[in-house]
Amino acid sequence: MKIAGIYSFNNGKEVVESKYNLEFSEIKNIIHSIDSKRCRTKTSREKTMPGRILYDPKELNKAFTKEFVRQKWKRRRIKCKYSSKYYTEDFHPAEQPKSAFREIDFVKNRLGVEVQFGKYAFMVYNVCAKMTIFHNLNVIDAGIEIVPVKSFADEMSTGVSYFEQLSGTWRPVASPTLTSRCWCWA
Repeated sequence: MKIAGIYSFNNGKEVVESKYNLEFSEIKNIIHSIDSKRCRTKTSREKTMPGRILYDPKELNKAFTKEFVRQKWKRRRIKCKYSSKYYTEDFHPAEQPKSAFREIDFVKNRLGVEVQFGKYAFMVYNVCAKMTIFHNLNVIDAGIEIVPVKSFADEMSTGVSYFEQLSGTWRPVASPTLTSRCWCWA
């Protein structure tokens, strides 16, 4: 695979290049090491492209996971703690959820990475919420979101998010206090 586009939010690119030079090199090498052709294994059952062989997001994620783990990047999971102070007075949950957690794909030396070959809502959640949550929980200082470009997403199932959706129209107007630094690669 190759890096086809870069979108830097809140000086993310500059921060990553200056503070995380080694990790930045590892990420570039990981991206370049992925042979996406080996992940073109999914036979479409969709009405718009029946029988067409597509890139399989699960296989792409496995390939990225294998390479990040090989480079000693760690998945980070944090247990969710839910407050009951916003419940109405007539609602009393039976018990708190036992296995609820938040997870970021990869972290190394306070740099977070999310690999996203899923639906648009997940890409937006990763950039607008997850990176900020893990920053506020003192896990990361900056984050990188790896997503496909439109031409690559077109070779996957319908509805997969892509780089141009973020880089072309997204503006952080909903959260003016967003402090995490993001760098989106495709």
